[in-house]
Amino acid sequence: MTAIDALAAPTRADPYPYYAELVAGPALAFDARLGLWLAAGAAAVEAVLGEPRCRVRPLAEPVPAALAGGGAGAIFGELVRMNDGTRHRQPKLALQRALAGVDPLALRAGAAAVAAASAATRDLRQPAQLSDWMVEVPLYTVAGLIGFPRSQWPALAAWMADFVACLSPLSSAAQIAGANAAAQQLLHSFEALLRQAAPQPGSLLQAVLREAAEVGWDGAGAILANLVGLLSQTYEATAGLVGNSIVALLSQPGLARAVGAAPERVDALVHEVSRFDPPVHNTRRYMAQAGTLCGVDVAAGQTILVLLAAASRDPAANPRPHEFLLERPARRVFGFGHGPHACPGHALACSIAAAAVAEWRRRPPAPGALAWRYRRSVNARIPVFHLAQGQA
Repeated sequence: MTAIDALAAPTRADPYPYYAELVAGPALAFDARLGLWLAAGAAAVEAVLGEPRCRVRPLAEPVPAALAGGGAGAIFGELVRMNDGTRHRQPKLALQRALAGVDPLALRAGAAAVAAASAATRDLRQPAQLSDWMVEVPLYTVAGLIGFPRSQWPALAAWMADFVACLSPLSSAAQIAGANAAAQQLLHSFEALLRQAAPQPGSLLQAVLREAAEVGWDGAGAILANLVGLLSQTYEATAGLVGNSIVALLSQPGLARAVGAAPERVDALVHEVSRFDPPVHNTRRYMAQAGTLCGVDVAAGQTILVLLAAASRDPAANPRPHEFLLERPARRVFGFGHGPHACPGHALACSIAAAAVAEWRRRPPAPGALAWRYRRSVNARIPVFHLAQGQA
């Protein structure tokens, strides 16, 4: 086995040989050093994510202890993606329906307009400005979709930067305190939006409220918490998809030329990036009761690290998995989850990312000018750009 582990892998330059070793091994393998079961192959990932005994949170700790009692913990406890059973089904259905109702052409046009307006105020050939821009565009797009006026977008972005810092197990006490304050500001902003005489016609907020009423999801606080959650996922996962698509254009031989010859291929590019080098590499499941899973006895309370990025590179799911293929038939993507907790925003994220990448391609950097590392994380793969060695 190579000298990295599953929690370090997302921020390594190339974790995929390590993932390939895991895919070729047992369906479930126990990493004694991490104290985690690892599910890497596509079949194992599907089995774990579809298993009712595998919960999204430990039964005894629905909210991480470090967040309990604070504003960030109050939001976390209401998130659809962090609940099972009845606290998951109705909200998930409402959010699915609301997101499915988003007009894809209007979304793409809105994202393109945001990307262009934001790019006009920056020099995207400068790495720090590019790193900020790829985070800003998805968040501003979704904030506008929800119904926030443009004047509030920068404040939302600042609060979200503080809020997402608490969602990692690597967070410090100071970051958690900042996240609690930011959580209150975010909720106040959403509450003010909700108190308007009527939500903006055609807004995502209006759609969520309508669908919530249809399915009987009647908790205003929970609805607003999940809209904060949607923004937080946008802030990280969609930003990572934009960044990793730019990395692919800078590093995959012939890819920039192929997309340049047919600009409409930017959509295929983003979808392949979501498989080949996704922004979310793993998620966790907690065994609620002892049982056999993938032929292995797993004790109650044990944790399974589900390696989504490895499953997308499983040759059983995607033949020639380590090749970047724009025209990949029957592409299977695991980075946005699978089963009951599959993220309903995959298409939305890819559309926003494609609009952003199309805008970035209008002003690419000089060949070899940019390099990148990855933001410190145990599950996300979000590039941070910097000047390549020798560049001034």
